[in-house]
Parts: sequence; structure tokens; C-alpha cells
Amino acid sequence: MTWLILISLLTIGLILVITEILFVPGTTLVGILGVFVTIGGIYYAFISFDNQFAWIILGLTLLLNFSVLVYGFRSGVWKKFALKESITSRAFDDRLLGLEVGMEGKTISDLKPIGKAEFLNRIFEVKSNSGFISVGSKVFITKLENNTIIVKK
Repeated sequence: MTWLILISLLTIGLILVITEILFVPGTTLVGILGVFVTIGGIYYAFISFDNQFAWIILGLTLLLNFSVLVYGFRSGVWKKFALKESITSRAFDDRLLGLEVGMEGKTISDLKPIGKAEFLNRIFEVKSNSGFISVGSKVFITKLENNTIIVKK
């Protein structure tokens, strides 16, 4: 039974450290818990077995943990778990390019206060600053802010 407890503690500690590296990097809580569980397993070895055997367990544990981490990073196993792509879009895009304050358009849906309107033969989502505007009404752009088109009748 003592072997089962020892192996369980050491394995759970290693799994928690690997989980910290792969799935929740930056929190350090899981990694610290993994280190404490591993230290607890080593402590359990020292109180359950003789000192010479416990030192062997300590050495093997350190060697195994280090070997698994080095092998994982060198073999690229961890790359399958990590996101490699980065976001390429911009916060400001050219959707509103060509639109100007005062430009006239036509609603193609009811604005309650948000709906769709057509400007420059393109359809945009717009927001009315004067409440409800029915479909087919002429609207004018009053403000362009944060990729939002604000219109009035």
C-alpha cells in the first residue's frame, strides 16, 4: 500500500506540473500544487522507507521529472497542445472607408435603434440617434465612431 501511495503522489505531482506548462501557464497555482505534491511524495518516501532508499526515490523522481520535461520540449509533443497562430486582424479596419458625416443613405431595415442602411451601394449596420426609423427612409450620417455609424432621419 505504501508503494501505491508513493507512486500516486509522485505521478500526480508530475501531471500537475505538466498541466501548468501546457494548459494554464501564467497562473502558477497548478504548478506550485504539483511541486508540493511531489515534495509530499518524497517526504512520504523518507518517513515510510529507510533513508538510503528514500534518497534513491528522490534522485529517480528528479531525473524522471527532468527527463519528461526535456523530452517533451525537444520532441515537439507540447506543440500539439499549444496555439501557434497569432491574431492578424486590426482593431481599426477599412469597413467605414469612404463614408463621411453628412452622407445620405437609405434604410433597408427598421432601425430600432439599430438596423441596416445602404451607403455607397454597400450595406452597413447603423444606429439611430433619434429612436425608431422605418424601412425605406432617407438617413444622414451624423457621427462615425469606433466602427459605428450613427444616423438621423
